[in-house]
Amino acid sequence: MNFKTQEIGSIDKLSFRTKAAKGKPLNERDIAEAKAWGAKLNVPVDEKLLSKKEKTKDDILAIRDLSSLMAIRFFEKSGLDIVYDGEQKRIEMYQHAIQNSNGFNFVGHVRSFDDKYYNIASCENHVSMKNLFHTDELKFIANNTKRGIKVPITGAATLAYWSDNKYYIEKWAKENLPPKKRNLSARREFILDLARNVLRPNIKSLVENGATKIQIDEPAASMFISKEDLEIFAESFNESVKGINCEFSMHICFSDYGALFPQILEMKKCSEHAWEFANRDSTKLGGTKETRNGYSGLDYFKEYGFEGNVGLGVINVHSNFIPSPELIRDRVLYGASVLGPEHILVNPDCGLRTRSWDIAFEMLSGMTKGAELAREAV
Repeated sequence: MNFKTQEIGSIDKLSFRTKAAKGKPLNERDIAEAKAWGAKLNVPVDEKLLSKKEKTKDDILAIRDLSSLMAIRFFEKSGLDIVYDGEQKRIEMYQHAIQNSNGFNFVGHVRSFDDKYYNIASCENHVSMKNLFHTDELKFIANNTKRGIKVPITGAATLAYWSDNKYYIEKWAKENLPPKKRNLSARREFILDLARNVLRPNIKSLVENGATKIQIDEPAASMFISKEDLEIFAESFNESVKGINCEFSMHICFSDYGALFPQILEMKKCSEHAWEFANRDSTKLGGTKETRNGYSGLDYFKEYGFEGNVGLGVINVHSNFIPSPELIRDRVLYGASVLGPEHILVNPDCGLRTRSWDIAFEMLSGMTKGAELAREAV
């Protein structure tokens, strides 16, 4: 089927989930919101559990499972063909991976955007995996959906770029090399150790437990500003998936995409690139190059002869503007006119965690309707 619809990352965590994780009691509003979404999504909500003032570890895990199940049903009800759980069981895309890895010490929270923060870590020793950190959530999701599943996992380069590279910088400082060469070598070793020792064993476990589609998230791609860094970026992807048979996609949000070529094509097992387009696009209907000015990035794939698929961003996740199914249709059809309908998957530009569940649900429901309109038109 052409124009399969998919999520692209996280969605917001409702207050019952976030407060419970922090050990805070829930108020009537939190419980009412959980019950309302439970009713809408046909997910039973244990009000007694949510109302408990003192929650045990098992209680908190049960609430986390509830949040995960709600998110699965949320994506299913919106009509998506390929689902996950919006990363409901993860603290945050960076911290969740780092706290399950050896060699790091957390040093404090920094602002990523809006009112979102993450706990930054300093790498102070050789990195390796401490615990598998996505296998159990995959098992839970596989037991609770019959839809296609795509597992998102934060890439090695982003984990490195968002950390303080203390250990590898100090290690390479002992080498008699020019400063630029030393820093590049330290960065490369750090990234590739993360790829080999943290990403690869997690990916291998996911595939062994039934994963058939894995999305590697690299939001830090815009920081790869040199040819050498881009070569390391591609190398890190290849090291992460080395020796593993699976369908792999690369999600890069909000970058100067033209600057990534041609090195990005060295990601040998990457069969799909999911990009942001709608954020740059007009809200006019139509399918001309001038009307769909946000989709010029597709030309890079055509120019360089990329034969895989593109996850086409058709929803701007930085706005509450809900595109009509007709606008979604026209964006999809334009992408199909450039690359062919068989090469287009349909998704938001990025994760929808900055939008409320109400807004996100309307966006995704409209997106699936727009994809259907596009199927009817080809």
